Amino acid sequence: MFAMLTFEYRGLGTEHFRSDYRESWDYQRRVHAEVAAGKRPGHVILLEHEPVYTAGRATLPEERPFDGTPVVDVDRGGKITWHGPGQLTGYPILPLPDGVGVVDPIRRFEDAVVDLLTDYGLDGRRVTGRTGVWLPASGGRPERKICAIGIRVARRTTMHGFALNVLPNQEAFGNIVPCGISDAGVTSLAEELPGNWDVATVAHDLEPHLRGHLVAFEHW
Repeated sequence: MFAMLTFEYRGLGTEHFRSDYRESWDYQRRVHAEVAAGKRPGHVILLEHEPVYTAGRATLPEERPFDGTPVVDVDRGGKITWHGPGQLTGYPILPLPDGVGVVDPIRRFEDAVVDLLTDYGLDGRRVTGRTGVWLPASGGRPERKICAIGIRVARRTTMHGFALNVLPNQEAFGNIVPCGISDAGVTSLAEELPGNWDVATVAHDLEPHLRGHLVAFEHW
């Protein structure tokens, strides 16, 4: 088992661009094959997508876009979500030790995002029975999701990952039942803490938290 973890900032470095979802998915599968074969260490891809809806295996017909907008059906767990400008998407491609199930990496992704939000002064938390990271109901607002998570494990190696909302995208989420949840809201860092937010900066702020929760595979 590799004890190291590499990070890749696609379009979030000196050269800024948004990534096409299908191209990124093809790239993710190539990296996954190399990690699963032991040819490279675990690898985390961080990027910002062009606008796209993706539907996990559990998505119901009534949860898809209300206006017929095209959707990419993917092989991860979970339901439908949106990716696009203003959102940090991360694909941790990680070899899992024997005895570690799909829930374990999800919890570690959640823990890393919760730690990041704590640094920013936000009370991020888990909600029993739901994946992702949430902010509690407050000020007349319901519980609201700030980070969605959906992964797949194949050949004992994870793929897909998390989507952390940095800038508001309420119009895009308003066109679907995000993650199949109709009794809660969706939010972003900028909505919770108004300021000059930048996806690339948030990605770099998140890296040490991901390293801290993911690199020590032998302790899983």
